[in-house]
Amino acid sequence: MSSDLLVDLAEDPPTPQIETLKLSPMDDPQWPPDLSVCSKSETDISRLDATSPHLPWNHEFYDIARHHIIEVAGDDNFGRKVIVFNACRMPPHHQLDHQKLLKYLKETLDKYVESDYTLIYFHHGLTSENKPSLGWLRDAYREFDRKYKKNIKALYIVHPTMFIKTLLILFKPFISFKFGRKINYVSYLSELEDVLKCDQLTIPARVTEYDNKLRASIKPSSQPPMSPARSPPLPEQVFGVPLPLLRQRSPDGDPVPALMTDTITFLLAQGLDIEGIFRRSANVTLVKQVQLRYNSGEAVSFSEMEDIHLAAVILKTFLRELPEPLLTYDLYDSIVQFSSVPIDEQPVEMKKMLESLPEENYACLRYLMTFLAQVSANSEVNKMTNSNLAVVFGPNLLWGQNAAMSLGAIGPINTFTRSLLDQQHLVFT
Repeated sequence: MSSDLLVDLAEDPPTPQIETLKLSPMDDPQWPPDLSVCSKSETDISRLDATSPHLPWNHEFYDIARHHIIEVAGDDNFGRKVIVFNACRMPPHHQLDHQKLLKYLKETLDKYVESDYTLIYFHHGLTSENKPSLGWLRDAYREFDRKYKKNIKALYIVHPTMFIKTLLILFKPFISFKFGRKINYVSYLSELEDVLKCDQLTIPARVTEYDNKLRASIKPSSQPPMSPARSPPLPEQVFGVPLPLLRQRSPDGDPVPALMTDTITFLLAQGLDIEGIFRRSANVTLVKQVQLRYNSGEAVSFSEMEDIHLAAVILKTFLRELPEPLLTYDLYDSIVQFSSVPIDEQPVEMKKMLESLPEENYACLRYLMTFLAQVSANSEVNKMTNSNLAVVFGPNLLWGQNAAMSLGAIGPINTFTRSLLDQQHLVFT
């Protein structure tokens, strides 16, 4: 699959000996630091994870992860995990072990390839200085077998050049027709809004600047639409609305929104024996229709729809689109560092942390965890153990204020979610 992320290769740079590779500092004057643009907060990329405890300096992949070449950005609009590859963040080839980069990419994907996922490749910023060799692409093609291709639902190549399009045509004999249909060219960042909310991505500043230049270079009549501005919630809107407001609208003041009770009640009755529940995406058109019906105040009956996975996707989408994650930004640091708490103290510490949540958040979390315990109890049939559920729900329960997460950040969140699922009978007493 990685061979499909082809780059502009004028000629192969000489492959350096491993002894010549060096760990370049993030502020290396020869390679400008990348200040990422995110609409939720303008955060210097060097402050995100490079100096955080997520990946210690002696970790096997620290020298790769600190550049944020590969990131996990939650789910797209259809419930599929999003993996992002940023070409512009690759340092010069003599300062990067490309074989280790390949291993890091595989380790990232290994966590998600059993579920449906989407890959976004930001092509701009790949130059003769940082492009990998043809030999590396050849090795990558051999490494990525059917395991990685089976559940990828879409590959978006952002800001493709004519050369990369031509190269993909030349490689067409090696790419199956089925996989070829998954490749999509994205000319402008605004086009990604049909796939996911761009503010969940930490888009490199160089990519944003390039996108702005592209827009400025074309005639006004041909200008692509800008990303839509966020408007106030509609009177009946459900998605993207704070939990306290949803509670105010509830006739009986229930802190758990009707959407959560609708989806969970249906899944308890119909989904506990479905293999891979929460790991599959749903029909795109149906997802949009159900969201529109909820946002219009209409009743939704999942039992009248053919796709059982639809309810699971809608539940995950609702959690992901909350203005603030269910576990809240206030608990972010404590959760990421939770593994440092002694094992025997974790249930008490977890209980204390969660009891600090707003009432609506606590009620929703408790309701969700009680349900997921029943899903896990049927794991012999549905294959959704606590570990698998943690990988699915961790990124939908908590994210940083910059929204996108590296592999180093997502690990502690998933570990906390796994602990919460394991200990929920003690935590929610």
